[in-house]
Formats: sequence, structure tokens, C-alpha cells
Amino acid sequence: MHKLGKYKETDSMSFLISDSYRILLVMSRFGIGLGLGDKTIGDVCLENGVDAKTFLIIVNMLLDEDGLIDYSKGEISMESLLFYLHNSHDYFLDFKLPAIRKELVDIMDLQPGELSQAVVRYFDEYVSEVRKHMMYEEETVFPYVRALINGEKSNKYNINIFRTQHDQVELKLHEFKNILIKYYPAKSTNQINSLLFDIFTCEYDLASHNAIEDRLFVPVVTEYEQSLMKK
Repeated sequence: MHKLGKYKETDSMSFLISDSYRILLVMSRFGIGLGLGDKTIGDVCLENGVDAKTFLIIVNMLLDEDGLIDYSKGEISMESLLFYLHNSHDYFLDFKLPAIRKELVDIMDLQPGELSQAVVRYFDEYVSEVRKHMMYEEETVFPYVRALINGEKSNKYNINIFRTQHDQVELKLHEFKNILIKYYPAKSTNQINSLLFDIFTCEYDLASHNAIEDRLFVPVVTEYEQSLMKK
């Protein structure tokens, strides 16, 4: 059995959120809204069609980043995990990164010039890389995994290809953040600090997203591959 760690299905979902606000992002990516009352994690997941064990494995992994993930393939709902990862991509590409860009442009407009243009261009190039990375997962990796779930083998692709090509998309954002901190002489301290705070949190969230793919998604997909090889 999976060691569910600190939180269990019988715990209150509202307590979980109060204990760690980061779980709000996990909930939204599973399609879980608020208005939870005193319902347990298990009840909330059941009402929203979410596999509770998969939800808790992700929650406990994110809250104990250095902890051992102990699970079996049968305890992970791959459909729920794929749903979570897909919604994570939508969050970054359609919400978080565009919101950061808007903040960035508003600040750069206060000090127009070549430096400001270069800063925005650098960020746009970064977002383009992130989009390319995530679209590769959506168009190549996820369909491959769904085929595996249906018992279809492939001689042209395996998850190790994804593992070796898996870019750490948060690293360039880290570089961008440092450029702003070290070299951009912003006139509005409140605005630039607010932007940097959002970049810090986005960088952390992207790193957590990559950790879920590396430490959970890839190993489970590997188990599916190994199971099919034995047939």
C-alpha cells in the first residue's frame, strides 16, 4: 500500500487548504472548487470524480519534497494524473505566464527603451520554449501513455526518450529573475517587487510540476511499459 504520509482521505479538505495554501493549485488542476464545508478529502474527491489516492500522493509529495514516494502502479489513476498534468499546462500557458507578461509590460512601459524591449523579448522567448516543451508532452507523450493504458505497445517510442529530453523549464525563468534583480533599474519598487514575487512563485511551481513528472509520472509509465513487455 502507498504510504499516504501526513494527510489521509478522512482528513478535512478545508483543513488541508488552511495548512498549506499551495494545495489550492492542486485542487484547481483536478477541477475541484471551493465551498467545501467540513467535507473530508475523500468525500470531496468522490464528488468531483477525482481519484483520492492519486490526489493524496501528489499532495503529500509536494508537501514533503524530499520524502520517499512509495506506491504501486495500481494505486495511481493514470487518467487522473494525465488530467492533472494537462490542466497544469493550461494554467502556465493560458493564465500564469500571460499574467506575468502583463505585469512586465506595464513596468517596462514606464521606462521605454532598448533595455525594456530586450527584457520583454527575453521573456517572450522563454515562454515560447515552455510552450514548445509542454506541447511536446501534449501531442507526443500523453497520447503514447494513453495507448499504453489501452495495452498498445510501441516500437518507436518509450518514456526514457522523454526522460532524457525533459528540460527544466524553470531554469531560464530563474535566469530572467536574476537579470531583473541585478540589472533593471525600475522606478516603481512596488510594481517590480510584485512582479518578482510572482516570478519566484511561478519558478517554484514549475519546479514542482517537473518533480511530479520526474518522480511520479515517469516511474509509473515505466511500470506500464515493463508490464506490456512481459505479455
